[in-house]
Amino acid sequence: MTQTIYLVRHGEQQDAEHGLGDGPLSPRGRRQAQLLAERIGGLPLTAAHHSPLQRASETARIIGERMPSIVSEPTALLMDCVPTGSTDEMPSAYLPFFGSVTEAEIEAGTAQMADAVAEFLAPRKGDRHDLLITHNFVIAWFAREVLGAPEWRWMTLDQAHCGITIIQRKPGRPWTLLAHNDLAHLPMELRTGLPDAPLI
Repeated sequence: MTQTIYLVRHGEQQDAEHGLGDGPLSPRGRRQAQLLAERIGGLPLTAAHHSPLQRASETARIIGERMPSIVSEPTALLMDCVPTGSTDEMPSAYLPFFGSVTEAEIEAGTAQMADAVAEFLAPRKGDRHDLLITHNFVIAWFAREVLGAPEWRWMTLDQAHCGITIIQRKPGRPWTLLAHNDLAHLPMELRTGLPDAPLI
């Protein structure tokens, strides 16, 4: 049976540029979540899960208003985290990122993502369509995992706010990346969260 997972980054956070660790969605973030809900409203979802952080919880609530038959459950496995530390094969341009990250944070993130992969990528019975509302680095880790890319490559995969990444596994086949950072539901002025503005 086919398993499909829709990985979604939360909407834009209010005042995120001022260094707040967590907080409510901005007005733009709420609109992103509303348009996302319209886009996925017809999906035959089996289950939904979200990070317990406020920006992800609010995104889940907005989606739930459009899809009341599915109740999204919070899980710490989808918390924002740093999946790995620096590696010898990592380009030096990425090394400054780790200057403010502690060893404890890296250890916790590595353990969390190992558990998340074991939980959500495990074989399930029947056809499934699961929605995971989470964070940039978590989605990057799942994409890297299904591609079998080196661990440090999660740092090269960025997701916009309320972008959709889809992974799927069919019987007898490995997990496949079907779509990455799909933004078709968002007009250009709502495409936020990327290090560089998209050209189209």
